[in-house]
Amino acid sequence: MPEHGQSWRYSCYIEANYPHPLPNRKVRLSSPATPEVNDQEAALKAETGRHLDRSLMHGVAWTGGMKWVTQVFSWAATLIIARLLTPADYGLMTMANIYLGFIALVNEFGLGPAIIRQRDLTEDQISALGGVSVGLSVALWIFSIGVAVPIAWFFEEPAVRWIIMALGVTFVTTGLKVLPRSLLTRDLRFKRVAAIDAIEAMGAVVVTLVLAALGFRYWSLVLGGIVGSLISCIMALRWCPHRRHWPKSFESVKPSILFGWHIVVSRFAWYFYSNADFAIVGRLFDKVTLGGYSFAWSLASIPVTRISSLVGQVTPAIFSAVQDDKEQLKRYMLRLTEGLAFITFPFSVGLALVAREFVLVALGPEWKPAIVPLQLLAFYAGLRSITTLHPQILTSVGRAREQMRYSLLALFVLPPLFFIGGKLGGPAGVAWAWIVGYPLIMIPPYRDVFQVTGITLKEYIASLWPAALGSAGMAAGVLGAAELLPSTIAPVEALIVKSIVGGALYVVLVLGLQRDRLRVLRNMLSQFKR
Repeated sequence: MPEHGQSWRYSCYIEANYPHPLPNRKVRLSSPATPEVNDQEAALKAETGRHLDRSLMHGVAWTGGMKWVTQVFSWAATLIIARLLTPADYGLMTMANIYLGFIALVNEFGLGPAIIRQRDLTEDQISALGGVSVGLSVALWIFSIGVAVPIAWFFEEPAVRWIIMALGVTFVTTGLKVLPRSLLTRDLRFKRVAAIDAIEAMGAVVVTLVLAALGFRYWSLVLGGIVGSLISCIMALRWCPHRRHWPKSFESVKPSILFGWHIVVSRFAWYFYSNADFAIVGRLFDKVTLGGYSFAWSLASIPVTRISSLVGQVTPAIFSAVQDDKEQLKRYMLRLTEGLAFITFPFSVGLALVAREFVLVALGPEWKPAIVPLQLLAFYAGLRSITTLHPQILTSVGRAREQMRYSLLALFVLPPLFFIGGKLGGPAGVAWAWIVGYPLIMIPPYRDVFQVTGITLKEYIASLWPAALGSAGMAAGVLGAAELLPSTIAPVEALIVKSIVGGALYVVLVLGLQRDRLRVLRNMLSQFKR
């Protein structure tokens, strides 16, 4: 394995694993001088595309395999933990995470995406960026200890102070992990990246479950997160060692830091508007209501977030490799969007349709307040799943500043809608604000993504149509079946009937009406076998 940090690392990796080398670290071909050169470069470009297709599918396969093995266990453990803990325990964690999640965005300072995109960084520049990441993470932990008291005072919950102080240690472990994880991703070593994430998730879940059973209450969630982060940090440092130092001159890393700054501001804005609903629900109501709303959000987001995130761990490196090839960006964008919709649309619609029965059977009657928010947030999660590729596309082509502006726009639009929704309709009103407001703020990013990739509105709608049609038919069938069920049927029986009817209808509609579209996706998946 070549030494990490060399500017030629990506080319060496491709050459070592495939019979034909890439012409450059990016897929960028010069204008041909003769027809023969044109043919050669066309063949090389096609071969490069196949190489990246295989890397994409191998990456998704490894990431998906690791995640689904851990998530099957995590989902079951989450339901058990929810029965061992209380909504108040989750409410306390949510209060602390409003701050901790915000500071975690600064922890990386956008340096991970900068390392992935900028493939010509020298060894010294990479080491300096690693030093900046670690130094900043230590400073943030110290800062968090100082502000823990006023945050606890704001929520009028003393326990929040100790939660913030304890979880601040994860800032340091994350800062140490930024450099090796980014290098592994840039080198398309997705197997190891997936293993690091799986180890972290499994470690956190096991520790949380054991401590919850022992009666540690919310501390089981705190200590589980610390142990998982520590284990993944050790594995990342072991699999991708790299020296770090504080930069002697910031001029050498200024472009990377500026690029990272745009990403950080964008994440700041995203964090504020995506967590403003938690803050508003917590302030307008109480910790029990907040716990129910936040758990509904978590349940609605689990299928979509897990699927989107496993793709999102692979696609930045792929988009970066083809950032100068508009045709390839378009191809990946359409196929990935269609694939995401095929999976996430039925999950989201199905969860919304069976939300009542699922909550009563899996969680118990004390979680009833979470039913309506879960129904609404599940629909929103399906919409959100197909927009996760947009920031990656814009960032990969160097438009981090534009993405930052769109996030700032959302920051000014969504929180007022949450407040109005909460005042008028309680937690359900806040969920409605997501459904109404989110499509509005996505109009400008859609325009830029279409411009960058050359995608037309007709092509994009065509990529979503098979999944949308199948989900609509599934919804109609489940609602019809619900009308025929007797009112005395038990929730568990209704859950089983609705799930079977919905799943069967979706499969029949997709297989019966969209065979051509499925054939295209199957051909892409076949790259994995080659």
